[in-house]
Amino acid sequence: MLDNIFQFKVNSIRQSTFEQDENGVWEIFSKVIKTGDTYVFDPNTPKEKLKEYWFATYMKTFVLEDENGGVLATYIIKPNQIGLGNHIANCSYMVHPDHQGKGLGRGLCEHSLAFAKAQGYRAIQFNIVISTNQAAVRLWKNFGFEIIGTTPNGFRHQKFGLVDTYIMYKKL
Repeated sequence: MLDNIFQFKVNSIRQSTFEQDENGVWEIFSKVIKTGDTYVFDPNTPKEKLKEYWFATYMKTFVLEDENGGVLATYIIKPNQIGLGNHIANCSYMVHPDHQGKGLGRGLCEHSLAFAKAQGYRAIQFNIVISTNQAAVRLWKNFGFEIIGTTPNGFRHQKFGLVDTYIMYKKL
């Protein structure tokens, strides 16, 4: 039963456009950053910044939809660096808080790994994974990502104060 649900979720991921998905992505983005515990975006980021932060021309944006076209989760993929560093991808993932713990993040990660390979990327690197986000760290490790570096006190966590961040990497 779970496999069928998971397969449905993976099959419902599509490339997104700002015009089509602005409101659905904003609902997720604003709720996720509001907590100040997993992303560097200011918790009071205005909606006007969404296009710059999640739909920039140098990135691809994807959404995971339910059967009615409602946006449940989203991710971006882009080159981690310009020029001679553009063979390594960078991704960011957000799941609507009402739908966390249902395997959506896993579906996004699987999709991004396949997409990155198809685009010719040789690896994916996460530049800042908050050390206290244990669910994300565990998920990325389950996909074969390794912690290759730690930035001491790299994040001002809204609840815990200064916490470490990780650089995580996976060769494709």
